[in-house]
Amino acid sequence: MAIILFSCSDIKGQKSDHKYTNDLINETSPYLLQHAHNPVNWRPWSPNALEDAKKQDKLVLVSVGYSSCHWCHVMEEETFEDEEVAKLMNENFINIKVDREERPDVDHVYMTALQLIKGNGGWPLNVITLPNGKPIYGGTYHTKEQWNQVLSQVSKLYREDPKKANEYADMVAKGIQEVNIIKPVSDLGMLTPEVLKNSIDKWKDSWDLKWGGNKGSQKFMIPVNLDFLLDYAVLTEDNEAKVFVKTTLDRIAWGGVYDHIAGGFYRYSTDAQWKVPHFEKMLYDNAQLLSLYSKAYKVFKEPMYKKVVEETIAFLDREMKNPEGGYYAAIDADSEGEEGKFYVWKEEELKSVLGSDFETFAKYYNIKRSNIWENDSYVLFRTTGDEDFVKENDISWEEWAEYQERWQKKILTARNKRIRPNTDDKIITSWNALLINGFVDAYNVFQETAYLEKAEEVFRFIEKNSLDKDRLIHTYKKGSKKSDGFLEDYSFLANASLKLYSTTMSVSYLDFAKKMNQIAKDKFADENSGMFSFNSNDELIAKIIKTDDGVLPSPNAIMAENLFLLGHIDYDKEATQKARAMLSSMISVLEESAYNYSKWNSLLLKTAYPFYEIAVVGTDAKQLLAELQQQNLPNTLIVGSDRHSNMPLFKGRYADDGTYIYVCQDHTCKLPVATTKEALEQLKNF
Repeated sequence: MAIILFSCSDIKGQKSDHKYTNDLINETSPYLLQHAHNPVNWRPWSPNALEDAKKQDKLVLVSVGYSSCHWCHVMEEETFEDEEVAKLMNENFINIKVDREERPDVDHVYMTALQLIKGNGGWPLNVITLPNGKPIYGGTYHTKEQWNQVLSQVSKLYREDPKKANEYADMVAKGIQEVNIIKPVSDLGMLTPEVLKNSIDKWKDSWDLKWGGNKGSQKFMIPVNLDFLLDYAVLTEDNEAKVFVKTTLDRIAWGGVYDHIAGGFYRYSTDAQWKVPHFEKMLYDNAQLLSLYSKAYKVFKEPMYKKVVEETIAFLDREMKNPEGGYYAAIDADSEGEEGKFYVWKEEELKSVLGSDFETFAKYYNIKRSNIWENDSYVLFRTTGDEDFVKENDISWEEWAEYQERWQKKILTARNKRIRPNTDDKIITSWNALLINGFVDAYNVFQETAYLEKAEEVFRFIEKNSLDKDRLIHTYKKGSKKSDGFLEDYSFLANASLKLYSTTMSVSYLDFAKKMNQIAKDKFADENSGMFSFNSNDELIAKIIKTDDGVLPSPNAIMAENLFLLGHIDYDKEATQKARAMLSSMISVLEESAYNYSKWNSLLLKTAYPFYEIAVVGTDAKQLLAELQQQNLPNTLIVGSDRHSNMPLFKGRYADDGTYIYVCQDHTCKLPVATTKEALEQLKNF
């Protein structure tokens, strides 16, 4: 079977009349509603569905996808809308549709199964299980003919040799359980700079030093990797790593994976040079890239990075913001049944829209016959920086600014007349927490008050709509079922709240972070591994201990980071020790595969190298705090208080005669100083 990796698309338009309607009609997920009028008797995931399978002795077909998944959409049209296929499915299976963004736990369990069975994975994810939920088949996209063959063969196996089917299912289920086994480690002696260096040295062989990113025919941005590498490069003065990060950031921002007309990033590049993207736009990518490009601006002072941040925020506000303050999950890759149609251009269109500006525009965005993509269309991408382009084309900076302003206005106006891709309007708690961090990081660098206001608005939205007393929900949509949040929701939101505290000095954010952290510990703690399970119930066939990074950072690594930071804020040795113990359990895998464990490596960086606390205390703390936040200071916790406080970092330090900065390491502090310059000098020579 063909394996389609990380594929994408969105919802179809509503049909005026429907021959069939199934149980998905009662759901609010755009992806599930897309399938509500298939002739397949789809049901949403629930324990009841598995109970019915046991009563009827039927196999279970679990089909997992998401609204912006292109190949999910293709398989629906070719296969799930076909009455002949539906008849076969309905007679022999209990059929369950899952939105992976609503139920990442179900997706994770069965994606692990698929990877064990086939050695690869992607979406749509289609597994066939026994009535007890244990899988006996896994695959991704299938043509109608392939799917009919699979259904017939698996049904025949179950009827004729149930013993063999059960033995195989038990083996796969055991494999899933073993993947999620983490052995706690009591020896913390491996948390060293040497281990970290070994990890990076092994990773370097995979770097594409010309085009950035990891070598390969497709490229994913994975912001958590570049965020860690940037800190590592600065702290260890590893120039090769620093150049690699800069090359990658430049190539991404120049490439077709960035929307040069409206801002924001697409999902990934379908080629090795970042030219042609898969055109879906996901909130989690854009949220994390806000943080990354903001941090990179601190290091490199590259004007393009500031522009990327500004344009991405403008895109998010314009196209992904709910009127109440939260942000939607995704925008489809397809419109009018074609991938990328909303975003690509034919040469005649560009000439018509741009007039006399076309020639310069075409040079800048590589509009030439050798770069045609599909249907005589072009994806806009760059291969050089503005400074070189202006010089090569003998354009003054004043003319250049006018050119760009004209282009942007003309092209965006023309594009907005097209039929837009659909938007998945779920508001996912963990993804919005990442966006809070993105807004705060942008504010700390550029001191644009509106960015901090946006962060606090998202926080208030989550507090109002996604928090019921002490219970977080994973996704919010008016009228939707309120399903329990996962570890990522609690840990990411606690992390975002800590960032808000560090920037605003508002103790309410610190208290909220502590509250979320404690609830997460109570709900998800796994005694056997010393880690935290992904969900709080045991309805699935295996416990999930999510430790690796993917498009999202590992929720366990974020939990460990939260414990580490709270330990330094409160002088809580138990919290820092817990973080170190969790990290120690990951040393063997992060040393072998830094690419998949960058968030843990980020914590190792904070542990293996000196970590500092900077406390600003006094009536002018806000100003000095802002000055410090604008600096690039890896391995440093920056907090402030403009009043008397009994918190360990502030206790006895407030004075009426001025505002002072205390630079500390492991609770040992230098003499207080009154200026940022002096504090930075102390930090440099601690």
